[in-house]
Amino acid sequence: MQEILKQLEEKRAAARAGGGQRRVDAQHSKGRLTARERIELLLDPGSFEEWDMFVEHRCHDFGMGSQRVPGDGVVTGYGTINGRLVFVFSQDFTVFGGSLSEAHAEKISKVMDQAIRVGAPVIGLNDSGGARIQEGVASLAGYAEVFQRNIMASGVVPQISVVMGPCAGGAVYSPAMTDFIFMVKDSSYMFVTGPDVVKTVTHETVTFEQLGGALTHSQKSGVADLAFENDVEALLEVRRFVDMLPASNREKAPARPSPDPIDRDEMSLDTLIPANPNKPYDMKELIQKVVDEGEFFELQPNHAGNILTGFARMGGETVGIVANQPMVLAGCLDIDSSRKAARFVRFCDCFEIPIVTFVDVPGFLPGTSQEHGAIIKHGAKLLFAYGEATVPKVTVITRKAYGGAYDVMSSKHLRGDVNFAWPTAEIAVMGPKGAVEIIFRADIGDPQKIAERTEEYRQKFATPFVAGARGFIDDVIMPHSTRKRICRSLAMLRDKKVENPWKKHDNIPL
Repeated sequence: MQEILKQLEEKRAAARAGGGQRRVDAQHSKGRLTARERIELLLDPGSFEEWDMFVEHRCHDFGMGSQRVPGDGVVTGYGTINGRLVFVFSQDFTVFGGSLSEAHAEKISKVMDQAIRVGAPVIGLNDSGGARIQEGVASLAGYAEVFQRNIMASGVVPQISVVMGPCAGGAVYSPAMTDFIFMVKDSSYMFVTGPDVVKTVTHETVTFEQLGGALTHSQKSGVADLAFENDVEALLEVRRFVDMLPASNREKAPARPSPDPIDRDEMSLDTLIPANPNKPYDMKELIQKVVDEGEFFELQPNHAGNILTGFARMGGETVGIVANQPMVLAGCLDIDSSRKAARFVRFCDCFEIPIVTFVDVPGFLPGTSQEHGAIIKHGAKLLFAYGEATVPKVTVITRKAYGGAYDVMSSKHLRGDVNFAWPTAEIAVMGPKGAVEIIFRADIGDPQKIAERTEEYRQKFATPFVAGARGFIDDVIMPHSTRKRICRSLAMLRDKKVENPWKKHDNIPL
């Protein structure tokens, strides 16, 4: 018995040592934590239950038969975050560069299968050099097994990818299919083909960071949701983030009672909208003043800034926030903002998270680059996402809501449950000046007449009352009462039930 216990402890020690002290030191020298250190920070102390510590690869080619490390480059298992169950895998760069082998993929697949069965989020800590070349097609098959599980888990349990090192080639497609991607600045990168291949094929010279670094993907491509300063900040923020999400599509997000009264008036909102209709204001100020304790977990803050997305709590319950941002492109909808918001709305709908929408949108961004870039299709994604969603939807129009963009932004016509407008709301086909110049084209040479017609149009259409008269707006509310009215609406909608017609699945305009 003593002999087998000694052998067990030796195996455990070998697994915990990873690729050895030299490689661990190399990992630390880059400012990165090891796979096990990351899990310790992510999960509640002492809660981690490891699986498959003794798994080894099965490759004998190219000298691999003599190189075996228990665990084979990935640490897998489950634990808790603030007492709630999560499954986790953490790739170990100190073992074969974190490369994915057949056995490595089987370990990841096992925890994903179990997460789907029991209904708990999956968090992947990615730090891998890619497929293990020595295994050839077996490693590629392993990737596909993981991809298939990403697909099966989609909409069933939340999937979060934290890219904490390299993630290249086929490896990027697993994070791409997860719900949220977080990266670490100056430490992680994602790309399909690396700088050397890019130089060979296109003759472009580009660095790893420029091609697929955290700032590139959180600002330009929109692939990543957030970029953090270091491993520690990333993991602590993931803990905070997971706390806002449900465990699965069978459960509601956890309620967190707040000392912030739901009937709190915020008098400063009465003066938020400038007198000049062309002057911007910060929509983020409105969000922070109406949500519980001003806490707003914003996603993709540096990408498509003309729309804001993120999670908050109202009355202690998680809500998804979508809001036009007048500070950027006057709040116009464009390709990037439409894709960003549509993806977010669909996540909320998957997991029964109510959606609160703040609208100040002058329309879709004009221009050849937008039209040639398929703004029609991309704008339709957001339209489709809102119309398809069956979760509670509360909309507040603060100022402009013009043209098709009014329809798209969770209007009553797309099954908005409760639609409010502030007294400053202008709901019309277009702005008064543009409308008058079309309707009264013959009077363009007479500035006085045009000014009179413009004021006439403004009085008749650039108000919330025409829409209110038709029942498209449920009430015109005072800005200071916004929090109270939204919270009451969400409470009323808590047990809402709506079903879409039976279908295998929809065909969203991708």
